[in-house]
Amino acid sequence: MTKFRYNRWLLACMALGLIAALYAGWQRHQTETANHTVEMVYDREELAELARIEGRSEQDVLAQFREAGVTSLAVYERTLEKLNQNGQVTSMPGAHLLHQYRTGTLSDPFWRRLVENGRIAAEDIYVIGHDEVVFSEVKADLERRLGESRVLSVAEGQRVLQVKADYEKAVKWNLGLPTDEMRQVAQAGFLVVVRPSNYTLVKAEDVEAVFARIDAAGVQKPVSTLMFVGEEALGYPNQLALTAQKMKERQLTLGMIEHPLQLQFVKQDGLLDLAALVNYRAARVYTIAKDEMLKLKPDEAAHRWPVTDQERNIRINLLRKFVKTDPGKTLLETNLDYVRATRSGIMEKGFAIGRADVFAEYTPSPYVLALIMLGAAASGVLFLSLVRPFSPLLQYILLVITAAVLIVPVFKGGGLMARQVAALASAVIIPALSMTWQLDRWRWLSPKKGAPLTRILGDGAVSLTLLVLFSLVGGLYVAGLLGDVRFFLEMEIYRGVKVTFIAPLLLVSITYLARHNLFGPEPVLGVVPQLKRMLNYPIYVKTLLGVALLAVAAWIFVGRSGHTAGVPVPAIEIKLRAFLEKVMYARPREKEFLIGHPAFFLAMLAWYRQWPRLVHFVLVLGATIAQGSLVETFAHLRTPVLMSTVRAFDGLLVGIVFGVLAVVALQIAQYLTYLLERRTAGDE
Repeated sequence: MTKFRYNRWLLACMALGLIAALYAGWQRHQTETANHTVEMVYDREELAELARIEGRSEQDVLAQFREAGVTSLAVYERTLEKLNQNGQVTSMPGAHLLHQYRTGTLSDPFWRRLVENGRIAAEDIYVIGHDEVVFSEVKADLERRLGESRVLSVAEGQRVLQVKADYEKAVKWNLGLPTDEMRQVAQAGFLVVVRPSNYTLVKAEDVEAVFARIDAAGVQKPVSTLMFVGEEALGYPNQLALTAQKMKERQLTLGMIEHPLQLQFVKQDGLLDLAALVNYRAARVYTIAKDEMLKLKPDEAAHRWPVTDQERNIRINLLRKFVKTDPGKTLLETNLDYVRATRSGIMEKGFAIGRADVFAEYTPSPYVLALIMLGAAASGVLFLSLVRPFSPLLQYILLVITAAVLIVPVFKGGGLMARQVAALASAVIIPALSMTWQLDRWRWLSPKKGAPLTRILGDGAVSLTLLVLFSLVGGLYVAGLLGDVRFFLEMEIYRGVKVTFIAPLLLVSITYLARHNLFGPEPVLGVVPQLKRMLNYPIYVKTLLGVALLAVAAWIFVGRSGHTAGVPVPAIEIKLRAFLEKVMYARPREKEFLIGHPAFFLAMLAWYRQWPRLVHFVLVLGATIAQGSLVETFAHLRTPVLMSTVRAFDGLLVGIVFGVLAVVALQIAQYLTYLLERRTAGDE
């Protein structure tokens, strides 16, 4: 029997890496816990609409929502369409005026005179202002969007404009932030979240005009956040530095709206560049899509917010109103209760409510990163030596070369790619290494055929705990290597989620074949001969059915990883998730407590009972799924490191319960089968 030796110096390097990772994890935890204030934002327009629906004054509705927990109101740019609706401005196409004149319904002598003098063009827009301040802002915004040559005053001393543009399109154009609305929001006691859009061929004076409008409202301090509308950040592509400068002068936070697939952000060109320019003074924003709001009940939506804030570093909650009432409540009461429940749930998670906190600009020390990379390199060399042993001298040479390739870029001031590579290697190799260690433990300790079930279950619980602790090293490596503000905000993401799930299975398969003969008793045939024998194995219909089942399982397993596969989640699983979120600090992952950990207990039973080697092999691969999933949890860098760590132990705890149940259920099934066979034999 081949003896696989665990090089103690390589293990020592891994231990050094673990100490550095724990230190980096502690620093990261301190940074994450300092970021604990959540901003609750509502669209001002939605609350104004709600007031109209309920027949209440807008001031009264705003006061009730502020008391319920809303901290901020989002103010959008005005449009001619909105101004028409609220009566601040009247705009109409010239064709409409000509039609009225020809039908005899144009009674105003001012407009009749303009028509008769040939001053009205059917293709132009005519804008009449009823408020001097609003009119002057609209005029300035139209000139900025179109140029002064296309915005003309119709008559001296009159608030009337002739705009050379297509009416159907122009009425929906964004025309700048309204000072009156910003002032009203601030006076009502809210922070202001401004939502400007970018300009076509944006110039420096366009960017300056946006911030001048904010200043003109006289509410600089209550403005908390800039959250852009449209497909571009203000100032993109050539004026982002100016936007960043203006934001830093006013200490404004950049709001970055999470993508509906929960992967980075809604696409806005220039957004990530701007975040870097403002030194990452940015906050992740979450909102529930309108079509999804129609499917949710208020209590379901209220439960989602605190979980999202905690697990995904969301610090700005952009709430939408419910359009359907709860039984026995008005629409206003339904939405107020929803806000109160959301606020209560967030505070129960330990968050404060107020202006959104932002992360400190944190990056681990290069010396800490170097030690973790040394540990990652050592784990790779150790794994290779356990697949096919080679001399210690060659191991040390390979260690030095690998570590140098990873570490040198970090000390040169960059190294992001090297950090990603080291993190991916840690996430793939260390779970495989932990399972390899367990395989060797089974080889070192001969099983006792007559061992009682309690012995098997106890050994399974202890061994699984050791296995999880070993794999946890890989997770802590990932958390330490990629633990900086760019990953917290998910501006940078871990590359290789699918690989993290699949590669450990392949590596464990190789180590298993290097240690055991799948087709009969020992001696071991080796990896390559066994692979050849698999390829030459006769194919039966039952084999094809088995392969088909494995293919479906693989599709679900891989497809459920990440955010883009579209593999549906059953309703019962959604209910199970909601239950675990309520009763546990961090909901464990189903791949661990429903698949991997029970498979490990069954693998332990198979080893004690000396079941066919192929069965044991399949169960070992099932157990490996949990170890890969455990490490991959830490690859979600937006999730606090403490939560990821607790999630691993919660998964272990629940997994032991399900593992024990799986073994007991199988033993009961075997016993019932035995009784049934005896009864059948007796009847014959």
